[in-house]
Amino acid sequence: MNHSIVPVHLVVKSMRDNGYKNTAYAIAELIDNSIQHGATIVDLICLEDDVQIATSKTVSRISEIAVLDNGQGMNAETLQKALQFGNGTNLGKENQKGIGKFGMGLPSSSISQAVRVDVWSWQGDIKQALHTYIDVNEISEGFMTDVPDPLLEVIPAKWLEIVKTFGPTGTLVVWSKLDRCLWRTGKTIIDHSEYIVGRMYRKFINSGKVTIKATVVKSSNLKTPVHSEAFLANDPMYLMQNTSVSELLAKQGLPDPMFAKLGGDDGFEKKFTINFENQNHDVFVRYSFATETTRKGKLAGSYPHGKHAAGNIGVSILRAGRELDLDTSWTVYDARERWWGVEVEFPPSLDEVFGVTNNKQFANNFKELGSINFRDYLEERGQSISEFKTELLEDNDLKALLIEIAVDIKNQLGNLRSTIKAQAPHLEKSDPSARHPAVEVIDEAEKHASDVTQLRKDHGIVSPSDKQADSKTEEEKLEEIVKTLTEDQVPEPAAFAKTMITSSVIYQFVDANFESKAFFSVVPAGGKIIIKLNTSHPAYDQFVEVLKDDIDPDATKDDLIQRLLSAKDGMKLLLMAWARFEDEQPDGKLKNNVKDARIDWGKMATAFMTIDE
Repeated sequence: MNHSIVPVHLVVKSMRDNGYKNTAYAIAELIDNSIQHGATIVDLICLEDDVQIATSKTVSRISEIAVLDNGQGMNAETLQKALQFGNGTNLGKENQKGIGKFGMGLPSSSISQAVRVDVWSWQGDIKQALHTYIDVNEISEGFMTDVPDPLLEVIPAKWLEIVKTFGPTGTLVVWSKLDRCLWRTGKTIIDHSEYIVGRMYRKFINSGKVTIKATVVKSSNLKTPVHSEAFLANDPMYLMQNTSVSELLAKQGLPDPMFAKLGGDDGFEKKFTINFENQNHDVFVRYSFATETTRKGKLAGSYPHGKHAAGNIGVSILRAGRELDLDTSWTVYDARERWWGVEVEFPPSLDEVFGVTNNKQFANNFKELGSINFRDYLEERGQSISEFKTELLEDNDLKALLIEIAVDIKNQLGNLRSTIKAQAPHLEKSDPSARHPAVEVIDEAEKHASDVTQLRKDHGIVSPSDKQADSKTEEEKLEEIVKTLTEDQVPEPAAFAKTMITSSVIYQFVDANFESKAFFSVVPAGGKIIIKLNTSHPAYDQFVEVLKDDIDPDATKDDLIQRLLSAKDGMKLLLMAWARFEDEQPDGKLKNNVKDARIDWGKMATAFMTIDE
């Protein structure tokens, strides 16, 4: 007597709990199949029935979900394989070039939502459609052990009436007996699906390769849809135009797209080459961040576009252009995480390296690296990055091949967070929702320093940058300032530069993030002296932040005292740091040079800080 190792009628019940996050993710599996089979149009159709509930009230409830495409269709053999668990046409590595792979998508996603799934597919004539199905109840009761042989069968009249026009080739998948659908109405399913599906297939939608449409139809009136729309791309990088956020931006008079490329067009995309199984495979990583205009006002996160961005927090993992996951393991608990975007794109040939799950919702190896704080982790283990990678390689752990990418993302996220943090002073001054207008502050310090500098120039004390600036046109000066601001990723450099060039003051403070242990840098450009304060330096938080120009008019006496005490401590720490720096210099010429620099700086400070009453 033969006994199956895996009793299908028992296993199918556990397979229903196969990890799909919700109905939208299950629907995405059907869309995968459509795109894999060459579809350019995919229709999501939600069929509703009017149901009477206990209060005698009639409500609409979803009864069936269908996905129709105009792909190349399937022959009998392919159709039967498509409904078998773990079978399909893309299992061989030579065929794993598109978004399909595991042979689990259609049956697995279907039974996660419904008891029964029917499939019709045709190649050349809708009247010659082949049909087969699987039914969880029939499998559980032992009546169905194999996928029925596909037979020629006319598509049910209701679908012919709803769709009206079918292409010469295509496939129709219908879920019925929906017992695990998260949402009860077609409109709710579509609303949630547009956000998720629009993000998953944004590359396909934005490029025009695929159009995904959604319709809600009542069984009492099949000819007239109660809702119909085309899905828009949802780009978590916010670099695409005409997306699901575009209308929200237009209503607020904000630019579309609302993010900028980190590093500009040239530095925006990084390519990493991974050698796996004696072949090279390219992985691309891209970074973006919100512009100041997008974030103007401290409450930008509560505006419609800010709420939209809050739903797209994480690192977007793309496999063959289709998003697997928006991975939040790389994020920290901070509302400002919504203002950056990171996108990692890899080919299906690296599925094993990234640890892609069979439902194509996670990249587990990559996710695990995202949860590691490398600095603390390696310090605790007493290892360098190189030693950690070597250890993983010795254990045949494929995460070793991703270390370089993970470290770069961690570093760039630090830069992105610092850039976003550096925007804060400008945002608060332009907050249109503040209860009190920002206190107007005259930059007396900068004005006085500029006056002293001009007096020194009048007495013939001219710096090399003064001479260079005098020989340049206004356009050349502006271009030089823009270049300087761009180098250290100062937000909106062009707009900032225009403000600088028209200002009468010479000295300009900007918040910037640069890879240096220096607290600040000094860069002459376009006739100005730009002092960049390093937002990554501890002194920025301990000292500079308390000296912002914007002082809350409602601040209490205790608040102001605390602010002064913090400023005092910051000044002391800076002077003590210099003292220790000078003390550690070896006796001799170098130590004397440092002392001379302190004395010369003191002389300059005397001129700058002497203010006539």
